[in-house]
Amino acid sequence: MADGFGKDDGGTAKEAAAEIDKLHSKIGQLVVERDFLASASVRLLGTRGKKW
Repeated sequence: MADGFGKDDGGTAKEAAAEIDKLHSKIGQLVVERDFLASASVRLLGTRGKKW
């Protein structure tokens, strides 16, 4: 239990930073895909494809 609250050795900080970078990349990829699909649906379906 004490290990969970102990001093950080820095190794986990590097792993966390790498994980955050990986997640930011994934978010960027998903945003690009969403935007592409939204514009494609407007082209195919016209304005009725948009609900907002």
